[in-house]
Amino acid sequence: MPKIGMEPVRRKALIDATISAIGERGSLDVTMSEIAGRAGVSSALAHHYFGAKDELLFATMRHILAELNSDTRRALRLAVTPRQRVSAVVAVNFSDDQFQPQIIAAWLAFYVEAQKSTELRRLLRIYARRLNSNLMSGLTGILRRTEADRVAEATAALIDGLYIRRALKDGTPNAQSAIALIEDYLETKLNGRNLP
Repeated sequence: MPKIGMEPVRRKALIDATISAIGERGSLDVTMSEIAGRAGVSSALAHHYFGAKDELLFATMRHILAELNSDTRRALRLAVTPRQRVSAVVAVNFSDDQFQPQIIAAWLAFYVEAQKSTELRRLLRIYARRLNSNLMSGLTGILRRTEADRVAEATAALIDGLYIRRALKDGTPNAQSAIALIEDYLETKLNGRNLP
């Protein structure tokens, strides 16, 4: 059996600890020492793996995006019709793995920080392009391109907006109500179309 080195395990532990710390704090105002303590490693080791805190924050955002992208690709492979593709993209964004308080808080903190950080802004642009592309992969099979563009933009805004609204509430996120809101919008836009 191949031996897994400790570096990937410790890097993942530091990323998970970063998500946890940001989720608890509700901001990126966390220290490397705090994150390292949560991960069960020394502050020196955290600096060894990531350098400055900004690098760890960047790696954390990349990790969140990679997980979302992987989940989305998996869901799209199972979708048969264009309409199912659109619903799959919506559902993935509100899945148990994605729509949890710590991840929601991390997204909100990253959105705020992206106003000052070129690197984080670049990652958020990648996310926005992927989300649009994934939605369009289904919508262009149902609507004319210009209509599909509008519906994709509005659907993405609903997804992002529901994350922001969720970040401002207490309690457990209600993914089903978020999905239902977006699906209601989609039904009004796609009503009367000959859906495959």
